[in-house]
Amino acid sequence: MKRNLKPETIIMRDIKKYLEYRGWFVYRNHQSLGSYPGIPDLTALKNGRVVWIEVKRPGGKISDHQATFAARVMGQGCEWFCLYSLDDAMEVFK
Repeated sequence: MKRNLKPETIIMRDIKKYLEYRGWFVYRNHQSLGSYPGIPDLTALKNGRVVWIEVKRPGGKISDHQATFAARVMGQGCEWFCLYSLDDAMEVFK
């Protein structure tokens, strides 16, 4: 039986594979009870660079919690991106 994957799940998988191919250590953050509200889908690390990645399907919008998380981490000098496609990731991580 084949599972129906949400477009975001497919995009996230493709982004993760692409970054790993490029030498990034990437892990998925699972939202659950006790998680920080708005935590992004992926975290990518390479050579001391830490990037938080929210993945949305085209036309998707971030929530208020996600916007707050983004503002907090960027306020600390970290990078945060909302990516809508593998092409977006290829542009950000070229």
